[in-house]
Amino acid sequence: MTTTQSPQTSTHPLEDFVDRLLQGEALLPDNPDNLVEVVGILHSYGVVLDAYAINLVYMAEHQFLVLFPFFKYFNGEITPAKLLRHWWHDRINYEYAEYCMRTMLWHTAGGGLEAYLDTDDFRQHCETAIQAKVKSNPLIGGLHRLFPDFLPEQVRMLAYTSALGQFWRVMSDLFMDLSRRYDEGEIDSIPAVVEHIKAGLVSAAATPITYSVKIGAETYDILPASANLTFLVDVALPYVECIFLRGTPFLGVVSYNAQAQQIPGTQSGFTYGALFADPLPTGGAGIPPTLLMQDMRHFVPDYLHRFYQKAPRGEDDIRVQICQSFQKSMYCVTTATILGLMPHAADTSDSAEQAANREHLIAWLDRLMGSRLPVVQLPSQPIT
Repeated sequence: MTTTQSPQTSTHPLEDFVDRLLQGEALLPDNPDNLVEVVGILHSYGVVLDAYAINLVYMAEHQFLVLFPFFKYFNGEITPAKLLRHWWHDRINYEYAEYCMRTMLWHTAGGGLEAYLDTDDFRQHCETAIQAKVKSNPLIGGLHRLFPDFLPEQVRMLAYTSALGQFWRVMSDLFMDLSRRYDEGEIDSIPAVVEHIKAGLVSAAATPITYSVKIGAETYDILPASANLTFLVDVALPYVECIFLRGTPFLGVVSYNAQAQQIPGTQSGFTYGALFADPLPTGGAGIPPTLLMQDMRHFVPDYLHRFYQKAPRGEDDIRVQICQSFQKSMYCVTTATILGLMPHAADTSDSAEQAANREHLIAWLDRLMGSRLPVVQLPSQPIT
């Protein structure tokens, strides 16, 4: 039996955000500046993710157990001009895509993908592919006999490489469609951005994640369809956990010395992800996400360029501005994820369902305590 009785008032420090989410708003305030920043940066990000996705899938399928993949970033097209651009660093920084893949691999933050990689079924598929590969390569065969866990770990990494590429393929298309709809006047608010992303995530939720490689004339399954791995639960949510929330501490920003105790003792305590990172060190040389900011700089749409030019420093600190815009956009993606996973409709009148919704939202907001959430509530200008 339903009732209109309100659930007990929560005293959670971020209670205002709970109410906002239940009212159909987002973690990011809805104003014209934020809309320009979010849609503009997601357009740029969509272009970059397209390149990242293509390269990750290429590496997984065509660089299978190539121990020294010197040309893994070339997608099979090796020309003098491309080599020169690569050496001059006039290219997409595919290293950042690998950084994200290795972060997911290291954190092993749950999901069906991680669970499947620990099964006997995966080990059997893995060994079958390895034996096919070493048949024509005695050197790798000898390595496998000496170190039987080494090549399976490489295959495990390639499985993550393929899965992340497939995940980013969906997200790239989703963000480019968002940009198109904005240009056509269909997207006019932050809640509309969130709704677009949420609808895209729900639509793609059951998309299968599979991975196979061709060795000689035969094709070998690594992540077979029978594993029943899907886009949302098995890849997207672990990605949010590993990249948005946990991340990795940036070299040169905190001490890795155990005695200094600047890094949590457990991986689950890490708070270095995209929702926590300070844009200033993130924009520093040698910090992995700086590679992403550099890549996105090349594809910023004109209207976002004009927005950045109004800042006190113009485009002199454009990577920092891009990072701030990107962080705002990731709070929109996070909002879409939280709302998409909410157990009941936001406007339910059932008190038990209302309580379940609030419990769901508070669990997520607990993870955001100490994040940059209060900072992105501030006006875009001036840049500090």
